[in-house]
Amino acid sequence: MDTSQALWRLRLGSAFRTVLACTIVGCTTLYGPEPVRSLLTFPAFSYVTTILIVSDATLGDALRGCWHVICATIQVMFPSMLSLWLIGPSRFNCVLAAMAVALSSFLIALPDSTHLMAKRIAFGQTVIVYVGAVIQGPETEVIKHPIHVATSTALGALASILAMLFPYPHLAYREVRKTCRLYAENASNRLNLLVEAFCAKDNMTSLNLTTEARVLAKTGAKLLRSIKDKHEGMLWEKPWFRLLKPKRLDPGEKLQGMEMPIQGMELALTTCTSFPIRLINEELEAVLQISKKQVALKLEQATCSVPFNAATAPETKEQNTDRSSWTQSAISTVHENLSPFFFLYCMELLQDGPESILKNDKEAKIEESSQPKQGKDLPSFSKLLSSDNLLFATKCSLSLGLAVLFGLIYNKENGYWSGLTIAISFVRGRQATFTMANGRAQGTAMGSVYGILCCFLFQKLTDLRFLLLFPWIIFTTFLRHSRMYGQAGGIAAVIGALLILGRKNYGTPTEFAIARITEAAIGLICFLAVEILLCPVRSATLAKIELSRTLGALQDCFQLIRHYTSQKEISRELKEKQKKLKYHVSVLENFIAEAELEPNFWFLPFHSACYNKLLKSTHKMADLSHFMIHQIKFLSQVSYRLGITWEEINNDLVDLTDKTGSLLKCMGEVLLVKSLAELEKELQKKNASQDLELGKSPTENVSTRLGPQQNSIGEVVRSILQHIMGVANKTEDNEVKEKLKSQMVLCLSSLGFCINNLKQETIEIEREIAYLLKWENPARHVNLHDLLSKLNAT
Repeated sequence: MDTSQALWRLRLGSAFRTVLACTIVGCTTLYGPEPVRSLLTFPAFSYVTTILIVSDATLGDALRGCWHVICATIQVMFPSMLSLWLIGPSRFNCVLAAMAVALSSFLIALPDSTHLMAKRIAFGQTVIVYVGAVIQGPETEVIKHPIHVATSTALGALASILAMLFPYPHLAYREVRKTCRLYAENASNRLNLLVEAFCAKDNMTSLNLTTEARVLAKTGAKLLRSIKDKHEGMLWEKPWFRLLKPKRLDPGEKLQGMEMPIQGMELALTTCTSFPIRLINEELEAVLQISKKQVALKLEQATCSVPFNAATAPETKEQNTDRSSWTQSAISTVHENLSPFFFLYCMELLQDGPESILKNDKEAKIEESSQPKQGKDLPSFSKLLSSDNLLFATKCSLSLGLAVLFGLIYNKENGYWSGLTIAISFVRGRQATFTMANGRAQGTAMGSVYGILCCFLFQKLTDLRFLLLFPWIIFTTFLRHSRMYGQAGGIAAVIGALLILGRKNYGTPTEFAIARITEAAIGLICFLAVEILLCPVRSATLAKIELSRTLGALQDCFQLIRHYTSQKEISRELKEKQKKLKYHVSVLENFIAEAELEPNFWFLPFHSACYNKLLKSTHKMADLSHFMIHQIKFLSQVSYRLGITWEEINNDLVDLTDKTGSLLKCMGEVLLVKSLAELEKELQKKNASQDLELGKSPTENVSTRLGPQQNSIGEVVRSILQHIMGVANKTEDNEVKEKLKSQMVLCLSSLGFCINNLKQETIEIEREIAYLLKWENPARHVNLHDLLSKLNAT
């Protein structure tokens, strides 16, 4: 089955379950027993809850959604009953209802521990309770009114769970296992293509095979993302999994760990200059074929069960892969030979890790037990009142309060929809606000128009109108995954039609649709106004700030690598810095994507091409730092066994990381400069005063430009190559030492490869930042190298 057919089946399955859930809600609210229908006075919110939970969900996700409904109901029902009893329903007017919604929303949004889905449902319940009190007036019952809201919400959650059980349970556990098998097949195919490309006889054949592997890599990334998304649902289906060790808890963790070496193999092939590779011989090809089969068995065994077992397949032990023969190949000092050795290093890392023979299972268990146990931090008052929580709570409070106020002023009978439209739209952190609002507005209009047309065409067949929802739900399921409308537009479109075709006794469909579209517009305008007021910074500016932070995180990693090379031990702080670096790269990618969708207005357009190149370089440097840590860890432990002086390589690496880190730091500071003219004046004053005090000329500052320092980096690589020659020419009388020698040759060669690519990516970042500054300051002559030198001197 190809990718398009699998995608169609996935989307149609999701659409079928959505149709089933909405059918359960519709049949219950339209044709259910009178006592049941008397409790379900807000069927519109039943549909809203159903769509929020059931979209692309599994049984575990539905169970989690049901739990979120319970949490939201507890948060809303008791405070709302108390407020209605204390104030009295007859005293509620537009202003008082808006204030009550604003205050309740602030308290709901403030806790960080509550899931976003629970907050959205609670926001919707709050709007219905207080706006309903205004609409019904003195007839509002203090106890029954909130209970009716709760039962309507519960119907949506129950319908979602039932829809996940037919025609058979749609289990996240089963989906994760299937997705992991698909990823294993994908990774195995990519590995076969990359090995074939490595052994190719000409450049064109290797390029075609590498391109095909790169296309499969995009599918593999989506599969890993799908495993991660379904992981929490799997834990709700099988809660005893939470008692297992964290490394066995996440089924995608081992597969994610195998993804990095495959990406390294692809990187090695893209930097190879000519094929066939001189290193290739029949013996090496045989070793690669055996290793390829062992990795395939390892992938197959990793997907046999959930949680996944980290042990290798028994069959792999029967194959004899004498990889020490790699060191017998001619090793020249030409840098192009470093790429093939890095490819072989990644194959070694993919198979069993280069440091696997250094420690036995007992040592591994001791190392694992020495790691600190991670537990959930207890909520504290300071964490509750953090700036992010306060900003999110204030944003929700003001948006919902203003939307309810102006919605009730415009149309009292339909005042729900201004608040409900944005109640299910909030997200923590930044989002593409204008794109989301545009998609939701267009989706609401399309759904409403579809409902009106269906009502017009089937005026006499009112009972059959509900059936017309089925093709629309299928259409909007695909619409949710489009770039034009996204989740916001697709959900708004299906809800717009459901509110017209899935209910009765709400008035004329045309009048209701016009009123609801207007109310939705009021809510979205309030949402945009508050967003601009509280977060006036453009996404383009945030992308530049985050790029500076990412460069700073890269510098921190290199500084800690320097510290590690001198200490010869794994630093826990280094692992935390790596996680921080990956986080910053991910945030930068999100800001760039948001800035590309943001309207320019009167601002300078966002240079997406330049930022995407910078993102690609920073991502590659983060991956290179990951490999360098593995290499330095292994080399520092093994060098003394083979009589190699590690301090010589260490000194070269210290100098390299210092230069690279200093350059990254200065470039990060340049990005944060608002005015180059003011910066140059300030730097001139500082340099002049410092030069006068020290008796130096202003031109004596040392440049931090990396371009002229390529020779020093080349010297580091040449020094590493000399160590490779020394290690490869040694003869060992011990099989273990012979394996160590083979692996040390691989590590040294791979370290040289990483250093070369690190240099190239740093120069690329320097070039792109210089271009970005010139593009943003067209009227000024920008000399990035002078700015970097002056910043470094101060």
